[in-house]
Amino acid sequence: MAWIYLAVAGLFEVVWAFSMKQSDGFTRPWPTAITIVGMAASVWFLALSMKVLPLGTAYVIWTGIGAIGAFALGLALLGESADPLRLVAAGLILAGLVLMKIAAPQ
Repeated sequence: MAWIYLAVAGLFEVVWAFSMKQSDGFTRPWPTAITIVGMAASVWFLALSMKVLPLGTAYVIWTGIGAIGAFALGLALLGESADPLRLVAAGLILAGLVLMKIAAPQ
């Protein structure tokens, strides 16, 4: 169950990062509210996962899901650059997440 909590925490990480971009510096109420709720939910699910998973594993995977997810949304929805070096960098982050999961004791 801890891995499910961690995946949900990572998804909320993506939600709040995207909403923060849409909040335009916290000047738009709905995206700002979604950002705050997403942050709280993300940290709450992360805390639940950390009851079982090691700190380093949980934190690295949580931030990695957020980073890769935000990167993907930036490409897909915000027209951000899909420069080959950026794609390689994202691929390296993803590879690190896979290795961290494989190496996890749980």
